[in-house]
Amino acid sequence: MKTTLFLFGFLFLFSLVKAQQPPEGMVISELKTNFYICTTFKPIDGNPFPSNSMYVITDKGAILIDTPWNEYETAPLLDSIWKRHHKKVILCLVTHSHDDRTAGLDILNQKGIPTYSSIQTKILSIDKQNKLAAFCFSCDTTFQIGQETFQTFYPGEGHTKDNLVIWFPEEKILYGGCLVKSIQTNNLGYIADANLLQWPAAIEKVARRFPDAAYIIPGHMDWHSKKALKHTLKLLNKSNQAKN
Repeated sequence: MKTTLFLFGFLFLFSLVKAQQPPEGMVISELKTNFYICTTFKPIDGNPFPSNSMYVITDKGAILIDTPWNEYETAPLLDSIWKRHHKKVILCLVTHSHDDRTAGLDILNQKGIPTYSSIQTKILSIDKQNKLAAFCFSCDTTFQIGQETFQTFYPGEGHTKDNLVIWFPEEKILYGGCLVKSIQTNNLGYIADANLLQWPAAIEKVARRFPDAAYIIPGHMDWHSKKALKHTLKLLNKSNQAKN
């Protein structure tokens, strides 16, 4: 795994490759062959805070899992993927309704790129006036794009009512999104829409369903540890015990 661009000096080792430079405000890191983590930043309490999305290169085109945090970074990301891989994004799937997952959907929709969310995410996005995907699914769904197959899994309420995880079975990559907390953090982050009582059960369901995950990608901060599920459960148990 290597990080290929540096901005803000934010907790990443990097190798600067001028000819493949992503747009300003973005870090693109190679997870493994054909899998890349895209990290964008938003000021929180005066400091740049990272949000992770992911894209996957297939022989048919690129798959985007969640959009950049800022709408204006979405088109430059598409350009960067084209320059780096000579592939166009041909599908985007978002894992819940918050803007760190959905901010770029309007740009993708305008470009005619098929965008997907769960029907639950659509309902919440309408209610909160967040961006909407063009297409919806109502249950756990398997997608096949080129040589890649991936599955959505809804484990129940946690960070939000609608949080999904994405599983790539061939590579054993679990994209946990904001349901999963990075080992780099010692708090649960934004919990205004969370169900703290059901969140532990959701994490346990994910752990049972994907016990052999080789990579676990949280929605924010460092993504290099396979202990993120256990860490999330520890944070939740600590939080719930403090309330009792």
